[in-house]
Amino acid sequence: MANAVHANSEMKTTKAEKMREAIRHAAAHFLAEESNRASLITVTNVHLSPRGDRAIILVTVLPDSMEKEALEFVKRKGGALRAFLGDRVSLQRLPYISFALDRGEKNRQKIDKLAS
Repeated sequence: MANAVHANSEMKTTKAEKMREAIRHAAAHFLAEESNRASLITVTNVHLSPRGDRAIILVTVLPDSMEKEALEFVKRKGGALRAFLGDRVSLQRLPYISFALDRGEKNRQKIDKLAS
């Protein structure tokens, strides 16, 4: 019985990982097509709720001075991205999309710069 529970847990994890990766890839493609190229917006990660009904897409922005404008842009495009996901990605449930800046990646880059 314990093996069945473990296998079911692994299956859910794998499914969630595939869903996160599909959303990350589609969001990156969408933003590359829709952006005006004034800044480089990179999708770094996707946090998915346990039920799969909410997704927080983490992004980094270069140059740093364009972060505010870029975050406003991606938030404005959230509805269009959700429709894009519906057309491109096979999901049982289309999650509500929100965006946040990936501060962890920015902190890692600062540490790398200090270490070199």
